[in-house]
Formats: sequence, C-alpha cells, structure tokens
Amino acid sequence: MAQTSNATKKIEIADLTVRYDGLEALKGISFDIYENEILGIIGPAQSGKTTLLKTINRTIEFEPSAAVSGSVKIDGTDVQSIRNVNQLRRRIGMVFPLPVGLPMSIYDNVAFAPRTAGIRKRSELDELVERCLQQAALWDEVKDRLNSLGTKLSGGQQQRLTIARALSHQPEILCLDEFSIAVDPVTTMRIEDILKELRSQITIILVTNLVQQARRLADRTAFIFESELIEIDDNDVIFSDSPAHRLTYDYVSGNFG
Repeated sequence: MAQTSNATKKIEIADLTVRYDGLEALKGISFDIYENEILGIIGPAQSGKTTLLKTINRTIEFEPSAAVSGSVKIDGTDVQSIRNVNQLRRRIGMVFPLPVGLPMSIYDNVAFAPRTAGIRKRSELDELVERCLQQAALWDEVKDRLNSLGTKLSGGQQQRLTIARALSHQPEILCLDEFSIAVDPVTTMRIEDILKELRSQITIILVTNLVQQARRLADRTAFIFESELIEIDDNDVIFSDSPAHRLTYDYVSGNFG
C-alpha cells in the first residue's frame, strides 16, 4: 500500500509524548496509520515501541507513573475522550510477546470476550469460535479437543490461540508486540501468512525487533530510535539504499541494533 492522498486514515497520532516519572519514552511523535494496511514499527529495545501500542488502546493507564500529552485519534475521535474504555479496547486486538492463555478450555479462551460483550447463544458462539480459530490457522489442530485446557497447547499453538482470542471481538485494529519472540520459525511463518490474509479486513500494527519481518510483512514501516520517530515511509524506501535518514539505513542494514 503506497501512501496516497486518498488513503483513509484509521489512526492519527499528533505530537504524542509519553513520560514515565518524568523520563520521556516517546518524544512528540506524529504520523498516520491507514485502514487495511500493515504498519511495521522497528527500532532498538527501549525505544518506545510498546509504549506506543499501550497509548493507542489506553492500557498505558495501568502505568501509574505514565503521563501522556498530544493526541491519538481513531476514526477522528481522540481516544482520551472515549468514556467507555472497555469498548475502545474491544476495537483493538492485542497480541503480546509471550502467549498468555487463560486457565480455561480452548473454546472458552476464544468465547470469553464475546460472552463478556453479551453473546450467549451457543450456536453464535460456536460459529465465532470456529471462525477465529480458522483465521488463526489453529482449527484443524484443535477442533476435536476444544474442551481441553488452552494452557496445555504447545507454545506456537498458544500464540495462535492468543491471536484467535484477539480476533474474537472482531477488532478494527490488531496490534502485535513481538509476537514471534517465543515461537519457532515454522509457526512464525504461519502467523505471518495469517496476517497477510487479515490485512484486507483490519488495520494491523506490527511491532518487531526483526527488521526482515517488517520488510516481509509491512506496507509501510516506521523507525523509532531513542523515543523519537526518525522516519516512516513505504517499505521500498525504508529498506532501500537511500532512505531519508542515514540512521535508518544503518539500522535496517544491521550496522547497529
């Protein structure tokens, strides 16, 4: 997806600064994220990538020392003005570095959020659970043991279960924070294929320390370094021999990281 004037903005980030106990984790960053794109976010550890995701879905509020200024808008509405924060978070699926399975059955892991949202009809839940497990490329492996504990699955299966759970409330945005850090290369490639298919349905934000993963998956990539947005552009620019900033070239070339 090229950055074009007629692309629809899904998220608008303007002059966003986040501080923890006065120390800046993000320094006045501004950029837009478009509907139905995969945006890669790369940069060294502690550069502010995870903080950005937490600010988008307001889980930054769980950090008592965090102070946020600037704005994050979804579909033109500032997330800070949304009174029902749970409703906001249902719009934004989150997948974390390590799979966190709920201590319940595979079925109930996926059905948990829909039930919380008020869905009670068994046939509707059955359809939703199957669809989400299919989308996460897990259905064929677990369809005969849906009542088994999700925590008994392998690490790669648990991470795909996490994705199914994130999709269960039909989010508009899917945020992934180092999803492949604890899974094997084969599972990583399967999840990458899933994300390519999901691109047509939702907006995906992919935080990764793996530069080549962003190169493979993303339409555009943002490079954040020492809490500042250095550059954001189409992948054919970011991963070329001549991005706008030499620092970007050095990072994606592996000269530091």
